[in-house]
Amino acid sequence: MDDLGNHASATDFLPAGRDLESLQRAARACRGCELFHHATQTVFGEGRAQARLMLVGEMPGNDEDVAGAPFVGPAGRVLDEALDAAGIERGDAYVTNVVKHFKSEPRGRRRLHKRPGVREIRACRPWLDAEMDAVRPKVLVCLGATAATALLGADFRITRQRGKLVASDLAPYVLATGHPSAVLRTPDADARARAMQALIDDLRRVATILNDDPGR
Repeated sequence: MDDLGNHASATDFLPAGRDLESLQRAARACRGCELFHHATQTVFGEGRAQARLMLVGEMPGNDEDVAGAPFVGPAGRVLDEALDAAGIERGDAYVTNVVKHFKSEPRGRRRLHKRPGVREIRACRPWLDAEMDAVRPKVLVCLGATAATALLGADFRITRQRGKLVASDLAPYVLATGHPSAVLRTPDADARARAMQALIDDLRRVATILNDDPGR
């Protein structure tokens, strides 16, 4: 028996009731993978219960781990700016991550982001599936390569398929774009501006889809 006890995924922690409030409460006690040992808390999704748009990122960062809410740090501010430029109200969307605990490595007094592994992504997938079932979004947007490959398959390449609609049973409209943190990691100012514009352009396409197909 390892430090996960008898649990190899989040499945054993899912509640009988699958509304978002019940899921969020139950997720606080999740021990489905080893990440809970070092994270401050579970960071569950946030937003409207029946939002027409769902945005899925990789995992919470340090700021999100401390605050207990998704996309509240620097990458969240980039996302907010891009959504605003695209004409989308963040309050109209449901925002979450593939993995609900922060994975990090210590660097002095700092905790640096460390990409989640396949085992951790698979272990946490029941929460994301339950969120998608509860929200039933019209448009699902994968933010970054980790979310895209987790939801759309290992063969998906964001470098080739970014911004393009993908046939999927996850939602009527599914596409992937860059993660907002990629904008922050771009060192050159001109390249950073292009990365930001690319994110805005993809979200503008999402806004057009939502406007052209207003039903659930």
